[in-house]
Amino acid sequence: MKKFVLLLLAVFSLVGLVGCSCKEEKGDGEFKVGFILIGDENEGYSLAHLNGINQMKKALGLKDSQIVFKKHTPEGKEAQDAAEELVGAGCKMVFANSFGHEEGLFTVAAAHPEVHFLHATGIRAKSSGLPNVSNFFVDIFEARYVAGIYGGVRLNELIAQNADKYAPGNKVTIGYVGAKAFAEVKSGFTAFYLGVRSALDPAYELEMKVQYTGEWANQVAEKNAATALIDSGCVLISQHADTVGAATACEEKSINNIGYNVSMLDAAPTQAITSAGLNWGVYYTYAVREGMAGRKPQVDWCEGFNKGAVAITEVNRNAFGSDAAYNEANQKAEAAIAAIKAGTLHVFDTSKFTVGGEKVTSTAGVEGFYGKEYIKTKDGVSYFAESDDALGSAPGFAFVIDGIIELNQAF
Repeated sequence: MKKFVLLLLAVFSLVGLVGCSCKEEKGDGEFKVGFILIGDENEGYSLAHLNGINQMKKALGLKDSQIVFKKHTPEGKEAQDAAEELVGAGCKMVFANSFGHEEGLFTVAAAHPEVHFLHATGIRAKSSGLPNVSNFFVDIFEARYVAGIYGGVRLNELIAQNADKYAPGNKVTIGYVGAKAFAEVKSGFTAFYLGVRSALDPAYELEMKVQYTGEWANQVAEKNAATALIDSGCVLISQHADTVGAATACEEKSINNIGYNVSMLDAAPTQAITSAGLNWGVYYTYAVREGMAGRKPQVDWCEGFNKGAVAITEVNRNAFGSDAAYNEANQKAEAAIAAIKAGTLHVFDTSKFTVGGEKVTSTAGVEGFYGKEYIKTKDGVSYFAESDDALGSAPGFAFVIDGIIELNQAF
């Protein structure tokens, strides 16, 4: 089992070489690439992007002078200004990493057909009519589901340790700190919830409370949200928010935490179990290589475990009460990853959840899905086809399923 954990840890350092030879490629010294980031290395989401950019730079042999950054760029006119500045600096490809950057980025794209503009988490590349734009994301819902399995196994251990509190049939309540009530966040917390429930003793009902902060990265707000969830009775906390705020609250309150983007072990050495991790290096290496070769990256790109674009970060033995639970969690996670890769496990299997007490059979006429049919059937299994190439790389799962309670709304 230690071998499995070490393999997971190795993913982030090795996966940047996926799709290319193990020798570094010689970079074109004239080829410049620009990056617009919502934050910097001090918040997990942008740190994960920076790690991926460094993987790409090494894999393609680019020099520091060929990478131009615009960090701390808000979602608004500032993104357009940053894109213009990067074009002026000679960048032939311009990337942006936050949802609200898209409008400004594509406005500049319309005026500069000689530059390719690539946007993470966005939805407009296909419909924009612009030949020089792309959207990209990773199948983070896969890693969320597997991270949830670790949470489910840990909950079983807590139930066994507190038998007087958890009689069969009792409700087990967990919490989730979300940034904004977008499909990206809803997709993530639903995948996490389903992963937890897949491993939880079926004798217990699972409830998850979601508290939104209204911001992608606000450490104080995230810590306060996590603290409020814990004080309301949540016995496990996860997040789709970009700082260590929730993990810090969990460490202080002795409540287990499952993080996002990067490992939370430094912030919560006794309580952080693992994180759903992203490896942007897979995409950045692919996209920049295409650009350097004079080719256009695909309009929508999204990959998961199969390409090493998502992973489970280091699993903390100290967060479990026993070696048996720790080993069980790793075994179940390993089996789930193998099944996801094989296509035999669909995270959003429609037989596993209901909305308003009803099974979801179609999305084509449902508000929020823009006439798209996300429900597909393969080998007798119907599922929501999240981040499907034909439907778009951005997450589309906008349902709030039964068992999940939104405590507030924030956009």
